[in-house]
Amino acid sequence: MRERHRLTDDRGSSPVEFLLVGTLLTALTLAVLQLAFAVYVRNVVHDAAVEGAYRAALADTTLEEGIERTRDVIARAVGGAYAEDISAGVSGTPPDETVEVRVRTTFPLLGLIGVPFAMEVEAHAPAETFGDR
Repeated sequence: MRERHRLTDDRGSSPVEFLLVGTLLTALTLAVLQLAFAVYVRNVVHDAAVEGAYRAALADTTLEEGIERTRDVIARAVGGAYAEDISAGVSGTPPDETVEVRVRTTFPLLGLIGVPFAMEVEAHAPAETFGDR
């Protein structure tokens, strides 16, 4: 009888349950926050590429000015380490040229630490001209 009572006694199980469930919920919360941070970084980098492409597409600016604008926006929002590999180019034939800005950057996996050059975004903008069509 006493042996059976020990097997069915659940005293002390509440702290163990709390620890197990608390650990699981903490890990889940941190994973959701990290996913949100990764999406935020991707959106910032993409918006910076769009802004750089439109800057470089202006008739009186150069591709280098678009790259610098992209670098500045990224550095202000998430840090200069995310603005290391930025390139720009022109595609198409006149008068239908487009400016393309491509950014390869770190994909954050644990806070700001992540896989270098694992995320790539690009943006396009129509090149501005002074002439008539």
